[in-house]
Amino acid sequence: MNLVIAALDRKLLRDLWRLKGQVLAIAFVIASGIALLVMSLSTYEALQLTTDTYYERYRFAHVFGTVKRAPLQLEDRIKALPGVQNTQLRIAKEAVLDVAGFPEPLMGRLVSLPEGRQPTLNQLVLRRGRLVEPSRPNEAVINESFARAHALNPGDTIEAIINQKKRRLRIVGTAQSPEFIYVISPFALIPDKKRYGILWMGREALEAAYDYEGAFNDLSLTVLRGTDTRQTIQALDALLAPFGSVGAIDRSDHLSNWFVQNELKQNQTSARILPSIFVIVSALLTQAALTRLIATERNEIGLMKAFGYTDAEVGWHYVKFVLAINALGILLGWALGAQLGRFSTQNYAEVMNFPLLIYRPGPAAFLIGAALNLLVALLATARAVRAAARLAPVVAMQPPSPPQFRGEGTFLSRLGALADEPSRIILRQIERWPFRAAATVFGLAGALAMMILSLQFVDAVDEIERSHFSELQREDLALGFSEPKSTVVLGEIARLPGVMAVEPMRIVPADFVAGHIRHRGAIQGISRDSQMTRVFDVHRGHLRVPPGGVVLAARLAEKLQLRPGDEFELRLLEGRRPLIKASVSQVFDSYIGMFAYMDIVALNRAMKERPVTEYVNALIDESLQEELLVRLKNLPAVSTVALKSIAVTNFKETVAATLMIFIGFFSVFSFALGFGVTYNAQRIALSERGRELATLRVLGFSRRDVLYILLGETVLLVCLALPLGCWLGWALTAAFVNASGFQTELMRIPLAIAPSTYGISVLVLLVACAISGIAMKRRVDELDLVAVLKTRE
Repeated sequence: MNLVIAALDRKLLRDLWRLKGQVLAIAFVIASGIALLVMSLSTYEALQLTTDTYYERYRFAHVFGTVKRAPLQLEDRIKALPGVQNTQLRIAKEAVLDVAGFPEPLMGRLVSLPEGRQPTLNQLVLRRGRLVEPSRPNEAVINESFARAHALNPGDTIEAIINQKKRRLRIVGTAQSPEFIYVISPFALIPDKKRYGILWMGREALEAAYDYEGAFNDLSLTVLRGTDTRQTIQALDALLAPFGSVGAIDRSDHLSNWFVQNELKQNQTSARILPSIFVIVSALLTQAALTRLIATERNEIGLMKAFGYTDAEVGWHYVKFVLAINALGILLGWALGAQLGRFSTQNYAEVMNFPLLIYRPGPAAFLIGAALNLLVALLATARAVRAAARLAPVVAMQPPSPPQFRGEGTFLSRLGALADEPSRIILRQIERWPFRAAATVFGLAGALAMMILSLQFVDAVDEIERSHFSELQREDLALGFSEPKSTVVLGEIARLPGVMAVEPMRIVPADFVAGHIRHRGAIQGISRDSQMTRVFDVHRGHLRVPPGGVVLAARLAEKLQLRPGDEFELRLLEGRRPLIKASVSQVFDSYIGMFAYMDIVALNRAMKERPVTEYVNALIDESLQEELLVRLKNLPAVSTVALKSIAVTNFKETVAATLMIFIGFFSVFSFALGFGVTYNAQRIALSERGRELATLRVLGFSRRDVLYILLGETVLLVCLALPLGCWLGWALTAAFVNASGFQTELMRIPLAIAPSTYGISVLVLLVACAISGIAMKRRVDELDLVAVLKTRE
């Protein structure tokens, strides 16, 4: 028995070496799918472990709250709330910053620190320098990314408008914090390291600057394990309501943490959807290669049976052929996936400003990929293996029956009647082996679909940019104030150099309550005839804000289960905190946010306040922009300055940097898939039709005719795959963007595929097929006619 097994193993090695081209092509497709799965899952595991470790080590809070002003004596009552473990009361304010040599006014968040020591929660990772010390009110620690963007070091100075007074602050250290992994300004969609920074200052300094002695306006707390934070938040809101609370939030709703968790969800989504294409295609390729191998080895199978090999031994021999190909692909995929996972994790860690990185991929990612691939491959080849095992020796020693002729009435037969002889041969070959042709078409369509999916994200970003920055936000400049101002300020802003038009806007935090459903967000008040901030529906265009009623984003209306005409409760969380009955006047579809709009006059009336504005949108003369920015740096009442042109540029650059890596990965994988499918199909065709092609050469067909017959089939299958691949790309993209990781309350990825995306994707697939065709041409040119014709059928 040992000699029998050894002989079969030697035959297996000879078969693998003889078919090394096909084996490598299939193994590389398998490796691409495994690598993609391992990369996505290991990146997810590493980011999750890194995030959890970072949060735990530096004591990231569980609940966050903001008030107008509250006494420090409340701390004991907050600690007495059910489940509360630790608290941190502090002062946090927005400010305008001025960095020497930078033309624009910058924004920053001032956060108080206990002098000379770390805070209880949300602790700092000190990268350089030291913490602020007592009795030094002009010292500050800044976040590391902002410092790097402006080449700021300990000992440098920066100017800030603090409570309408300009002060020069001395930087004593740079740091990171789990609270500010993503540092996003109030007007931004994505982080801008250059234009928004975090400054930690001594509590005594901010107390004196804002007259907050014995008071706080920002708090964080942790809860005991097993505590329901919803109950804690409800009790905390009730306690802080008299002090102007805008509502506490759970860690899951914290903006920085939300971005981190969303990245993790997207990695999970990628791991679920994309590798499946490679698994299916590789299984089809393996099945085609095994079927061809068994067909060419009928005599050998008959001899093995005649010499006493059992059905199980013959079947196991061909199962090992499948396992060997998959083992090679799995090992390559493991190695490639581990390296790509490390690279992807390091890239995310740099974007997220993690001070630590833990990349220890567990066995789950590797085992899941291997098990899934082996299972699908064995199921796909089970029929061929069973046929080989059951083949009787007498039958095996005879040539196989030719494929059944379907008659002249089929579509391909009628089409072939109109074609020349080489083209007729191509059509008959496809008609004889329809499953094989369908597998090739599906594989090529899958490669094209993946390419469309990767490039579609560029189109989606362009569509988001167009709808948000060109249609919704049409202002050139947005200014914010630390406190609501009388609408008289509109005239003052309009008189600044370069300002051509101004409009008011107010944003009030609010609770939206519809039956048992509650959503904490904000209501935006804009003018009914606003031309700078407009309600824009991505399908219907611009909508007017009515004098009464509220216009809701579709995602918000869906969450609240509201339709136009329905009523709901709107509790405003500023001023007198009025509770009003509101009705839904219109619902609009948007890609960003869960916005709610109403007439600013009606909003001020609901607040029971005189006409005020919190923000001013402006159109400006670009030629006077520099002079205007210089003036704005010295306006103490202004706490926020945002240029739309800068926001658009930052949006493109930041998203493009991430997308190029994503597109690069999937372009390579798609190219490999297209090449592997084409090369495998051509090698099978050449191996089984070598005698036929050599006979045609002897009969007088030119080398060009023979090459046309061989490659013409591939060209025809590629032509059939292109429309299917374009449709499959659309369907795959639709499934991908509708997955949970890409449909969030903050942003919705649109299904937008430009014609150029289809064109580029098709071109990449054609190049992959052309390279395979060039490689196959060399084999045809080297075809030994005499040796091929001597081969027994």
